[in-house]
Amino acid sequence: MPSGFSVFSIGVSCVVMCILCTSAEDPVPELSPQKYFSALQPGKASLAYFCPTDSPSTSIVLEQLNEAVRPLQDYGISVAKVNCAKEETSRYCGKEKDLMKAYLFRGSILLREFPADTLFDVNAIVAHVLFALLFNEVKYITTLEDLQNIENTVKGKANMIFSYVRAIGTPEHRAVMEAAFVYGTTYQFVLTTEIGLLESVGSEDIEHAHLYFFHCQLVSDLTQQCRRTLMGQPLTTLNIHVFVKTMKAPLLTEVAEDPQQVSTVHLQLGLPLVFIVSQKATYEADRRTAEWAAWHLLGKAGVLLLLRDSLEVNIPQHTNVVFRRAEKEVPVEFLVLPDVDSIISHVENNTHMEEIPENEDNDIEDPDMDIQDDEVAETVFRDRKRQLPLELTVELTEETFSRTVMASDSIVLFYAGWQAVSMAFLQSYIDVAVKLKGTSAMLLARINCADWSDVCTKQNVTAFPAVKLYKKGENPVSYAGVLGTEELLKFIQLNRISCPVNITSIQEAEEYLNGELYEDLITYSSLSVLGLFSPTMTTTKEDFTEAGNYLKGCVLTGMYSGEDVWILANKYAATLPALLLARPRDGKRASIPLAGTRAQDIVQIITDALQETFPEITVENLPAYFRLQKPLLILFSDGSMDPQYRKAILTLVEQKHLDSFTPCWLNLKNTPVGRGILQAYFGLLPPLPLLVLVNVHSSGRVFAFPSDQSITEENFALWLKKLEAGLENPITVLSAQEWKPPLPAYDFLSMMDAATTPHPPGKAPGCVRETDVQGNDKEQHEDKLAVRKEPVETLRIKHWNRNNWLKETEKSLRPHKEL
Repeated sequence: MPSGFSVFSIGVSCVVMCILCTSAEDPVPELSPQKYFSALQPGKASLAYFCPTDSPSTSIVLEQLNEAVRPLQDYGISVAKVNCAKEETSRYCGKEKDLMKAYLFRGSILLREFPADTLFDVNAIVAHVLFALLFNEVKYITTLEDLQNIENTVKGKANMIFSYVRAIGTPEHRAVMEAAFVYGTTYQFVLTTEIGLLESVGSEDIEHAHLYFFHCQLVSDLTQQCRRTLMGQPLTTLNIHVFVKTMKAPLLTEVAEDPQQVSTVHLQLGLPLVFIVSQKATYEADRRTAEWAAWHLLGKAGVLLLLRDSLEVNIPQHTNVVFRRAEKEVPVEFLVLPDVDSIISHVENNTHMEEIPENEDNDIEDPDMDIQDDEVAETVFRDRKRQLPLELTVELTEETFSRTVMASDSIVLFYAGWQAVSMAFLQSYIDVAVKLKGTSAMLLARINCADWSDVCTKQNVTAFPAVKLYKKGENPVSYAGVLGTEELLKFIQLNRISCPVNITSIQEAEEYLNGELYEDLITYSSLSVLGLFSPTMTTTKEDFTEAGNYLKGCVLTGMYSGEDVWILANKYAATLPALLLARPRDGKRASIPLAGTRAQDIVQIITDALQETFPEITVENLPAYFRLQKPLLILFSDGSMDPQYRKAILTLVEQKHLDSFTPCWLNLKNTPVGRGILQAYFGLLPPLPLLVLVNVHSSGRVFAFPSDQSITEENFALWLKKLEAGLENPITVLSAQEWKPPLPAYDFLSMMDAATTPHPPGKAPGCVRETDVQGNDKEQHEDKLAVRKEPVETLRIKHWNRNNWLKETEKSLRPHKEL
């Protein structure tokens, strides 16, 4: 345990940097940088806000900082506002990008820096400042092993307080840090944001913050686990104070006076008292009962052993428990209860503690709104010490952007350093750079839009993160796939060649269809598309070329229009103009006539062909199959697919019996969320494998193939006929409820008074064309191919202000919640 909290007697200066500043009267003094730094002294605490003298007149950050003045002063931290003149060249006033960070000092020594947008309200400001100062006193952990090591360290020495909060900067996080400020010399504080760690402690309720008191001081055996007491009240500063006070009180007290006259710390804290009535003949057994009840009621009530033989007040003969409420002038209750469980139930049913409001002026109704990007932010925070090889990518600035992307083929990541999703995807981007090191001529670059917002605006980047491909003489292509390493790598590798490829001979066309022409790319594209045209079919060739450009990075496309094209047409029974769809891995070929087919229809044909006949459903590919608007016929398996089941289903597919369904299978080992789906359908996890039909687009009904029948072609076909005839009953019916994100995202640009409002771009399942690098014309936002107008699956930046949180988020593609 730390010897003391001398860190708090030493001064602290948290310097908040921001471009925007208010000209209104503030409750903090205004100083020049020279006066502020010259006034800093050891032992003097100060929180200074730096902003340009001529900046705009409003700032959300400054407003929240002003509200934090009083609570910070309670911890000995004064507040000052520092105005930076244009000619000022100090570290904190000289560079515009440095004004977007916060700096934590002890005296004149810099302790830590973090993005200013993490200080988004008074709770976040107080929590972050105290958390940074208490970094060595409050242990942040991520694994059960970490918890066990700390628990073993304090055994026999001190007790421990373990807390779980949903995210850093929340009101619950602030409450824990304020408690650590007061009780840090007495208890070892441990903090986590890991749901898995909370579950391992034994909590089933993972939706709310939790605080446990570990009774380790009296434990000397390292193999013995410390007793744990869960705090039942919400995590507020005063509730934690009450809880800790009850932990300090004696577990059991013996009294021999009138229960109405007894006074303990529990009554002062608003908790009831439970008296276990005892007599000499049964003293030992009564004391054991009282101790057992005391452990179970710890933090809920005080337990006392009432010695009947020494008591002058008369107690009814058969009474074994006396219950006294915390309210004054309420008579005590004389009870006859059979066991400890009855005592505990009586206390819980007759105790009501009013939640103590922390801030009556808080105008945010829903406390969940204080969480931003919860799981992603936690992951980024956990990985904050991971050293990324950023040198594998080129960092761009306003000066270097244009000449870099014009000089060579480049992939550019547009991200925001303050945004959790951007920082998480940056790790995937660097992983791609590692995989391509020394093997690709493509330049991988990145630009932080928090520092160079003008560049990102000119490139039509309004949602972060974003990836764009720049090739000399071609329009930029935006990546709109899954934010992961493998999908981005596929996008980059398939863009090594310019599609559609111009095939020059019959032999080259055969090599292309067999996967020999671009053998190294077959891994990334299971389908090769070849357009066959006679030399005079100009219009159809133009439509195919447009479709091929649109599908860059998604699939290999090629075109052959030689005089001898009829040879290929005859070989593959194709009617010109036609598409040849080749799957080099299994040697399958299929031809589709294109007469009168426009570009958007060609895109749709190819997109549909990319879907597998009987795919394994994963979190990443489910939206693509869900968009087909067909009932899902899912075979749930706890491992690899049984060849017998695959053969039966593929046979029915070939016989056209499953044309009205989307047949697929789900491996619970690869996609564990499938267990939750099955439990939602059946209540308990049924035996596997199991075939389920989910009609999510209309009735919401779910049907299960009879578990007592084997999955054969005959049984399966008979079951489908019963379904069509209405002879099968559903196992459940899904509610018609939309899926929405649990919380809206913060609009930090709005908070910093951005001059313009971002407009999210349209989404494409694969890639999107743009007109030019610097263009901002209206045509740049129009989508010629209507098939790709679903919402973008990247983080949205939504409008936010202090008095009006977003009430709605974008609608999901799914109309039913359970799937």
